[in-house]
Amino acid sequence: MAEEHESHQDPVPADSRRWAWTAVVVLIVAIGLPIAEAGLRGVVALLLVAAAGAALAVAAAYWFLTHRGVIRGAALVVTVLVPVVVIVVFAASGHLWVAIVSVLLVAVAVACGRRALRADRVSPQPEFPAVPVQHPFFVMNPRSGGGKVVRFDLQHKAEELGAEVVLLSGPQQLDVTEVAEKAVERGADLLGVAGGDGTQALVAAVAAEHRLPFVVISAGTRNHFALDLGLDREDPAAGLDALRDGVELRVDLGRINGRPFVNNASFGVYAEVVRSPQYRADKTATVLQMLPDLLGEQGRSGLRAHIDTEAVDGPQAVLVSNGPYAFDDLAGMGRRPRLDNGRLGVVAISVANARQAVGLFRRTHDRGLLQRTATEVVVDADVPEIPVGVDGESVMLSTPVRCTISTGALRVRVPRNRPGVRVPPPHLDSARLRKILWPN
Repeated sequence: MAEEHESHQDPVPADSRRWAWTAVVVLIVAIGLPIAEAGLRGVVALLLVAAAGAALAVAAAYWFLTHRGVIRGAALVVTVLVPVVVIVVFAASGHLWVAIVSVLLVAVAVACGRRALRADRVSPQPEFPAVPVQHPFFVMNPRSGGGKVVRFDLQHKAEELGAEVVLLSGPQQLDVTEVAEKAVERGADLLGVAGGDGTQALVAAVAAEHRLPFVVISAGTRNHFALDLGLDREDPAAGLDALRDGVELRVDLGRINGRPFVNNASFGVYAEVVRSPQYRADKTATVLQMLPDLLGEQGRSGLRAHIDTEAVDGPQAVLVSNGPYAFDDLAGMGRRPRLDNGRLGVVAISVANARQAVGLFRRTHDRGLLQRTATEVVVDADVPEIPVGVDGESVMLSTPVRCTISTGALRVRVPRNRPGVRVPPPHLDSARLRKILWPN
């Protein structure tokens, strides 16, 4: 009976424990192989070479981004040559092959560790029955996504399903919010958008205000919102299946100074770059041209962020998202596994010099990268207005800028059969792995 009780108390699945032990064994081999081949002193020397090379490359990359002229050119040369030099040193010592094998083994160990933690992955959002509608209404932007509305014949297909469609084209500039409000006055009982995330946010706000179902058609360029809803971004017309056989999701809606956003609002460096008239024509050249001024001493943001009760002074970039992104490293944005947890995601970056850039890379500069969730974020500055990138569009907003989240404000109708959200692998947490290996 004691053994039965002990087994009942063990919450760790056997499959998770097998993957965790596999990760440990593979990691031991990854560490032991180079020691056996090169000796402890040799391994330490090679690790010092690799660490020094990585630090130098990161510092040079930072100088490349923050300077112009000869310094930028020299920094680029160093950034490119340092990895080559490290590889040559490993090859000359005869240990390149074992270094490559060890790196691959570490990658396998990490994958096994994440597989062991997969049981802790977030569950999908609950689905609710879709109420029949009689007068669906769609706003479609033929210019979005390189003309996807026309290419996929979205207007005709929506009208075949009984929807009224208004195109955002022609000489007149239509007020999207006004168009949606008038549609509701005429009796529309469902609102939908085929366009970019910015247009989606405006119509979504009207749908949320009137508690109407909202349909997203992935006809924009990046379609981040559609991705996190689990929609098919390769076939925008598939989103119209929500009218025939759909289910509803309760989704949060972000607000910034009262303006809605479905993805994120960015402050600081990115907002300044997007604001530039040259950005749309040549993004890479514009970024390289502007970064030295934005990241250098003369480009101090003067921003102050208050994340609930926590204060961050002088961040160079702040990203506030409608739901936290799944970050696993510094490579960039992940996905939002769920859009219904009632929390804003917040990322603030503060890097003032090359040393702090290296610390950020090594996760030793605590102020450099801050990741939080919050219910309110207030960004202030010493000027009356600041540029903000809201769902990819540049706007000027009065300070202080207040970001909040409306929990479950949107009734988003999606097709019952859709690709679904690919939840990112869990973060490799050593403490959780230890609990799997030794639960008692």
